[in-house]
Amino acid sequence: MKPTPETATAATARAEHPSRVERWERRTEIPMILMALALLAAYAWPVIDTSLPPTLEQFLRTVTWTVWGAFAVDFGIRFSLAERRLRYALHHWYDVLMIAVPAFRPLRILRVLSAARLLNRMLTRRLVGRTSIYVALTSIVCVFFGAIAVLDVEQGHPDANITTIGDALWWAVVTSATVGYGDFYPVTTAGRLIAVGLMLIGIALLGSVTAGVASWAVSAVEKEDSEPGARPAG
Repeated sequence: MKPTPETATAATARAEHPSRVERWERRTEIPMILMALALLAAYAWPVIDTSLPPTLEQFLRTVTWTVWGAFAVDFGIRFSLAERRLRYALHHWYDVLMIAVPAFRPLRILRVLSAARLLNRMLTRRLVGRTSIYVALTSIVCVFFGAIAVLDVEQGHPDANITTIGDALWWAVVTSATVGYGDFYPVTTAGRLIAVGLMLIGIALLGSVTAGVASWAVSAVEKEDSEPGARPAG
């Protein structure tokens, strides 16, 4: 569906006169992305290497909660700057959820989702119109996050077969591609939920890739037909 002149005018007006929330997000984008990466490192390191010394583990926990506090402050400021606060909170319910519940040990996987949310916000803003690059980077991020998440919930289970980061990465690639070899599989409820999410993301990404390839093929044929001297179809 092509945009109407009214929607195009509204989009131009939003770009020229961003809201207070959008201005805040632009100013804090780089620091928040750096903190998201720090949170990911502090979360992933103990999952990958379970033999860390206690002092390092304590340091990583401190980093985790410090960054978590920064996320909470960031959302609080965005909430206060929103013109319709209740509507903003309802529209960004995932931010509220990711800030409110990961204090509980079984739900700490949501810390990874918060980092993914910030990274996706950056990719969306900076890669407008570059669908192929966005899809490729999103696929890499989802596979890595999925591998870390499933390793976290699986490696402590006595019947687990995903016990190393290599196993987890292979499982995440196969699952996101919806191949399903069955050599590695989650045995916990949390692991299976992660698998469902990764499969849904994989289906969406494969659909985007297919659509992109089809669009490229159609554009190539149209360009060839429009060249001087091209033989008419039929």
